[in-house]
Amino acid sequence: MFQDDPAKDALGIRVEVLERGRVVLSMRVGQGMVNGFGITHGGMVFALADTAFAYACNEGATPVVAAGADIVFTRASRSGDVLTATAERRWLRGRNGLYDVTVADQRGDVVAEFRGRSFATDRPAPPAS
Repeated sequence: MFQDDPAKDALGIRVEVLERGRVVLSMRVGQGMVNGFGITHGGMVFALADTAFAYACNEGATPVVAAGADIVFTRASRSGDVLTATAERRWLRGRNGLYDVTVADQRGDVVAEFRGRSFATDRPAPPAS
């Protein structure tokens, strides 16, 4: 999935660690990613966390999609900050999974906590473009 991901590329997301059930991604916050208050737009933080979640739960041949997700923003970040999202599988049973993602800045301060619920589809993976 990560090899052909235009959203990851557009946001400048880098894969640091890619393991079964665990992923670490990083993203430098650009000036175009901040809101009118000069802090990182929550949607950008969510997109980084959601991408880490997606990579962590797509560890097999069956495509896995989000059944839902929640995020709690704990601290503001700004343009120039480097955010790191660490996703880890907490539970997997049948077609359902639960994954936690912590997003931290370059100082190690937690910016957000994300919890994603996954569902394994019964469809084949789409062909790579």
